[in-house]
Amino acid sequence: MAYGGGGFAISRPLAEALAQMQDGCLRRYPALYDSDDRIQACMAELGVPLTKHLGFHQYDMYGDLLCLLASHPVAPIVTLHHLDVVKPLFPDARSCPSVVRRLFDGPVKLDTAGLMQQSICYDSTNRWTVSVAWGFTVLVVRGIMSPREMEMLARTFLNWYRRADYTTYAFNTRPLARSPCQKPAVYYLSSARHEALRGGETTVTRYERWRHPNETRPACRWDITDPDAHLDHIIVLKKPDPGLWERSPRRNCCRVVSSPKDGKSWEKTMTIDVGICREGEFSQVAGALAFIRDR
Repeated sequence: MAYGGGGFAISRPLAEALAQMQDGCLRRYPALYDSDDRIQACMAELGVPLTKHLGFHQYDMYGDLLCLLASHPVAPIVTLHHLDVVKPLFPDARSCPSVVRRLFDGPVKLDTAGLMQQSICYDSTNRWTVSVAWGFTVLVVRGIMSPREMEMLARTFLNWYRRADYTTYAFNTRPLARSPCQKPAVYYLSSARHEALRGGETTVTRYERWRHPNETRPACRWDITDPDAHLDHIIVLKKPDPGLWERSPRRNCCRVVSSPKDGKSWEKTMTIDVGICREGEFSQVAGALAFIRDR
């Protein structure tokens, strides 16, 4: 259940039980504000608890949902609500319906189970942290950030009362990076298609670097390649996985197949493979850090 109109799901037996007592139950709770509050109160009378599902999203928020969805929990995305009061999920989209069409005509049709699912990997050549929210966005950050940090939502949004009060959220958040060196380069979905590659059908999604009009990036003195200057496009290869949620929850793994090399300005594309983690595979922070020390 997502309170405030974001939707809820109940079983047929529970619906039949509610139908027998709902009229009287609703009259007993006139002070409750909305249908979801009242349904939960009636469920409490029946002794049926709510099961929290992390894919129901009641977005009583303002601002940019980028980091809410880029760090989506390991759960299928079920509902999105109040998209009309937040910034468009895709900055180049002119309306809310165009956002929905881009999602449904592309990633939803190709691999529904994988939509918005986060994968984290490292480009040791350029010393970048890469976070893929499949079918939505890819974030590339200079330096090495742990999966624990990348899973935590950066506060690109405000609560319903337009306050920058992070204590009002029911989940952990982290502040936006103040250092220009740590601000991520953001790449949004531009196209999605099926392609017959070696090993069977594969989804090919393309992400383009988004720059706000008149955007300027402050200088960074780190001796690390700037993704904003060296990377314009990201290609993500992923085999459809309709049985994803029939297994125990686990993030997919991603691997950087190819990336730009410093000094070769014409190579501004990165290719990433996303899929089920192989035996013994994990996001190797230690290996990436060791590489940086060696440099």
